[in-house]
This record gives sequence, C-alpha cells and structure tokens, in this order.
Amino acid sequence: MAVIVRRLLGIGKLPDDLHAQVEAEGLLYLSDFVAVTRRFSGVIPGVRLPHSVAYYTGSLVLTGKRVLATLSMLPKLAGVIVDAPWDAPPSGAATADISAAGLEVSVDVARVDEKFSGELSLVYKAEIPADVISGLPVRTLTFDMAADCVVRAVGVTDSP
Repeated sequence: MAVIVRRLLGIGKLPDDLHAQVEAEGLLYLSDFVAVTRRFSGVIPGVRLPHSVAYYTGSLVLTGKRVLATLSMLPKLAGVIVDAPWDAPPSGAATADISAAGLEVSVDVARVDEKFSGELSLVYKAEIPADVISGLPVRTLTFDMAADCVVRAVGVTDSP
C-alpha cells in the first residue's frame, strides 16, 4: 500500500529539471521509486543516534558523465545525495559501489565535516542490467559528499 501511495504522489521520482539534465548527458540507466535503506550510527549537530535504520525511496541514474542518486521524502521534492562524475579523482569521504543489485554508498561522516562523527550507508536496491554494468567506466567511485547531503540523509531538519 505504501508503494502505491508513493507512486501516486510522486515520492521517489526524479524531478523534471534533473531528468532533462541527465537526458542531455547520455542516459545509460534510470530507475525511479527505488527502495533505499539508510543506516546511520554517529553524531551530527541536531542528532545523536547509536544505530538508526530508515527506509526511503529515490532515483538512481547512470549517465555517460556521472552517477546520480536522490532521496525523496515529500512529493515532487528529491534531494541529490550522490553526484559523482566518472572522471573525478578518487578522493573523498564517500565510496559508491555499483553492482547488478544497485548502488551501495558508504560515508565516513567525520571526513565530511569536523562537527560530524560516525558512519552512514545508503543502499539503493535496483536491478541494473548486465550490459549497463559492463559498459560503465568504473564500478567503484570515491568522491566528496557535501555536509548538507549527510544532514538530508540522516533526516535532520535544520542544517548545521
């Protein structure tokens, strides 16, 4: 029932402006209404969680230029969580692993902001076809994640 309501309200759908951008970049894969499991253990200003698990929906996009993943909590609003170019130098606090089962993101949040501590993981459960996987430049990316992306993923309402 919850899935039907989310689809009707558009929770988990890529916004039109982002859709136009990814189309222009050479769309390799797009999946809306993807089940996302978020696990967080740590501290960010506004919340201290020893272990928290939450379930969201979002979009997962692979283009000729980048990997893009969003989280949605409200209709027609999707926050970009992952925006990693294929050719970015391998440095940063976040690692994304792409497989046929979807996208798994691991973040050492202490490296994102000195006020943060702990670990964040996001699992986007999507069936990515083998031909798409084999055509990707890399299957593992290391990238910088913005502090507001961590705050959004953890669900804190006020940005630090």
